[in-house]
Amino acid sequence: MQEDRALMQLAPLGTPVGDSVITVNTDAPTVEVRVARHLSGRAKAAIVVRLLLNDGADIPLEELPEELQTKLTEQMGEIGLVDRVTLGAVAHEFAEALEGIGLSMPHDLAGALSVLDGKIGARTAAKLRKQAGVKQSGDPWVRLKAMSAAELAELAQAESTEVAAVLLSKLDTPKAAEMLGQLPGPMARQITYAVSKTGNVTPEAVDRIGFSLVAQMDQRPISAFSDDPDKRVGAILNQSAANTRDDMLTSLDAEDEVFATSVRKMIFTFAHIPDRVSERDVPAVVRAVDQEELVTALAAATDEKNAPVSEFLLGNMSSRMADNLREEVQERGTVKRADGERAMNAVVNAVRGLEEEGTITLVVEEEDEE
Repeated sequence: MQEDRALMQLAPLGTPVGDSVITVNTDAPTVEVRVARHLSGRAKAAIVVRLLLNDGADIPLEELPEELQTKLTEQMGEIGLVDRVTLGAVAHEFAEALEGIGLSMPHDLAGALSVLDGKIGARTAAKLRKQAGVKQSGDPWVRLKAMSAAELAELAQAESTEVAAVLLSKLDTPKAAEMLGQLPGPMARQITYAVSKTGNVTPEAVDRIGFSLVAQMDQRPISAFSDDPDKRVGAILNQSAANTRDDMLTSLDAEDEVFATSVRKMIFTFAHIPDRVSERDVPAVVRAVDQEELVTALAAATDEKNAPVSEFLLGNMSSRMADNLREEVQERGTVKRADGERAMNAVVNAVRGLEEEGTITLVVEEEDEE
């Protein structure tokens, strides 16, 4: 009991308790009442954290700067027992503070950059990030984990095997597996083995590696184009006439065979539909195309390369719809080449649109093993 009284303040009548004032209708001025202890803001924060943890709240304290984590831990160790009056007053003050919050804004430029990531121009973001400084950007691994597997693989190939092993270890399992798949076989095996040597790597070393990798990302020149050259050329040739596309690919073969091969992988034409579209997705494709365009495309698909596409589409829809389309194709007769290519492009665009919105998934073409 003596220890408990030492944790409380004794006050005469009329002393404030939190936001209230105690008044007692009595003639005895020596009556004592318990009031909340006077605590610093840091002590109140420690009490609130302990209270939330007791209730099972998942508080990401690891995201706080290391200095604040240290101060919080030290403060929590100094407080000792807390009486109910003080606990109630702190909880009440905390609840009122929460109710008064209208919007939480970042506390620094680095935080604002994280919020606006992808919303502002890449050039502006890079300039501001350089101004803020890499060390102010918070946990570097948050940015690294947000990168695509292809970007991570490119980053790993430019680093030592040991650094790449740390990078692999910090990624989520699915992303790590995807990154390995983007690497050449021998390098992927070396990095995987190097993971076994990371057992004694300190957290400080991991942080330094993360900051170094992020610094390299920020030093990269900003490209004026969001897509790679092969993808841009492939997209253009997708919409080009067949004779123009074939002529351009022949020229590219002569100039740069490797680039031409990469461009071919990006090309998706009407003739690729049977190989890239699943049979179950044909009804969705047919619904997404204007029927007039679909009939024109089917009527134009009479050559050796495109005729199988017509049969593939008609063979994977309802019999009634297929019969109606065949009748309309018969009535349409001969179609001008330009009209036919425009209609085929409309079907291809519909397939691409369904893929981008996630309605269908294109079949991935298997590459020949070296």
